[in-house]
Amino acid sequence: MNDICCIGHITLDKIVTPKQTTYLPGGTSYYFSHGMRHLKDTRNYKLITALAPSEYKAVEDMRKEGIRVKVLPSRKTVYFENTYGENQDNRTQRVLAKADPFTVDELKDEKAHIFHLGSLLSDDFSLDVVKMLSDKGILAVDAQGYLREVRGEKVYPIDWKDKKEALKYIDILKVNEHEAEVLTGFKDPKQAALQLAAWGVKEVLLTLGSLGSLIYAEGKFHKIPAYPPHEVVDATGCGDTYVLGYLYMRNKGASYEEAGCFAAAMSTIKLEKSGPFSGTEEDVWKIIHTSNLHPQTL
Repeated sequence: MNDICCIGHITLDKIVTPKQTTYLPGGTSYYFSHGMRHLKDTRNYKLITALAPSEYKAVEDMRKEGIRVKVLPSRKTVYFENTYGENQDNRTQRVLAKADPFTVDELKDEKAHIFHLGSLLSDDFSLDVVKMLSDKGILAVDAQGYLREVRGEKVYPIDWKDKKEALKYIDILKVNEHEAEVLTGFKDPKQAALQLAAWGVKEVLLTLGSLGSLIYAEGKFHKIPAYPPHEVVDATGCGDTYVLGYLYMRNKGASYEEAGCFAAAMSTIKLEKSGPFSGTEEDVWKIIHTSNLHPQTL
């Protein structure tokens, strides 16, 4: 039995910022897994991914770092181009290749306390996969991929067509403010979180960039601060790092606020460098304990 099992495609990423252009492996599963290996209690972590044989080096490198990886067959690897402006919250994307979706048959024998689906595109995980995994453990989902459809090379924002059915089975949902508005029609983050909860989500994680994040669970809002970074270098993977920190702490029995603050501090450290989170658990706690910013229950 795994504590946490992340399922998602590893991508080829071209990251364009005002300062530089970088080519890196990426995707939720990549940032999540590399961040996880820097934390203490991760012996029972597993990644399930799918990519073309030509990109297996990324998996081999992860295994050398001690990450347990199961690779499913795929004809192609997802290839993203992410372009950021001066404001790291603004991103444009192109998709130059797509991988095969994950299927019920491929995942039916997996066991974990928490499954995290790192969706990148709308057809990565079918409703049947969501239903099946929800019976096996706590199901966490990043909504971003469900709201992105590829036509040609362009990525188009779409609504999640099965959302009202799928959200009944999702315990923990991570969205940013734009995704929350697309899903619910509400610009106000609190209203959006309430709607997502009404559709069945038990823990809504709503990230607001430099304004922090909101967690809604058990009828209460928890306002989590954003800890200021020393320097903003690369926002790619910050949302994945947030979810990783949150699930890691929730699996250990932490409260919503404690898990949220840990997630936020991890994201701050990640924001200061390109690539996945590479700090330590002590670094994360130092940010929290030396900050004069505190969570609030609203």
